[in-house]
Amino acid sequence: MRRIVFLTLLAGALAAVATALLYQRDLRAAQARLSGAASVVETAHVPVAFQAGGAGAPVLAIHGAGGGHDQGRLLVEAFLPDGHRWIAPSRFGYPGSPLPDDASTAAQADAFAGLLDALGIERVTLLAMSGGVPPALQFALRHPERVQALILLSSAPYAPLKAEEQDLPVPLWLYDALFASDLPLWAILRISPRRLAPMFDARDDLLAQMSAREAAFLEAMTTAFLPVTERRAGLANEGAAINPAAAIDPSEITVPVLILHARDDRITPASTATFTAERVAGAELHLFDSGGHLLLGHHDTARGHVADFLEVHSAPTDTRSAMPEP
Repeated sequence: MRRIVFLTLLAGALAAVATALLYQRDLRAAQARLSGAASVVETAHVPVAFQAGGAGAPVLAIHGAGGGHDQGRLLVEAFLPDGHRWIAPSRFGYPGSPLPDDASTAAQADAFAGLLDALGIERVTLLAMSGGVPPALQFALRHPERVQALILLSSAPYAPLKAEEQDLPVPLWLYDALFASDLPLWAILRISPRRLAPMFDARDDLLAQMSAREAAFLEAMTTAFLPVTERRAGLANEGAAINPAAAIDPSEITVPVLILHARDDRITPASTATFTAERVAGAELHLFDSGGHLLLGHHDTARGHVADFLEVHSAPTDTRSAMPEP
């Protein structure tokens, strides 16, 4: 019996050591992918990390909550048609972009302007999703001469709106527990990554209707949250969008605006999209009956709307037509 207990304990210890080594290896690999994919420029606020690529009229891709430059790139790959130069920065508190004392959505917009200055870009179209929408709106308000058009996907609430209408797919405490450290997220990704899908509003009915390309997008978005510890400061700052002192008046936006949202979005309510569309003169609004926060089942249609919109409103050329990847 003592020998059985000893062997059991030994096997458990070896399994724990192997798990720890595997965890450390995967985490180092994720951190290496992040740092290796990005370039960094200094702005008046903080250094800003970004990825870039493509050729043609420039598009600034602004990620949502929990994202970073890596998820900005996924946004481009999912929704932006070919023929555009794209720049995907990390917002404040996300990989490569520290959180400054003033981390408001207005300051985020000014940091975008600093990034464009460093890259020699005068005007861009902004492609923003979820939590990236409020700073994109701020950019259009604070730097209107630099904005060609706005494309807003699954818009997050912004002041004067509040987040009260959210019907989150899982309890808030579960999000807090998952994003408290890298280990819980890593363990689920290793054991059963599909179990994370509901946290991103990818419910069973939506999984059944998504294409193979959308399935790859969902998997990449889920995996891209690791390491979550490099995103926690940004996540904690997402409340800046609903700060009453930083209210946004979309009626003052004068550039063309395309808005895409799903009526069954349980993370960012569709009322945010209708609120914006009703106040921006000439805004083009497309509401999908289903799709959730990630617009699953509708990526091809959404990409078509974006392509049609850009064909009319995007600048035909760019003085630096090609952006080499870092």
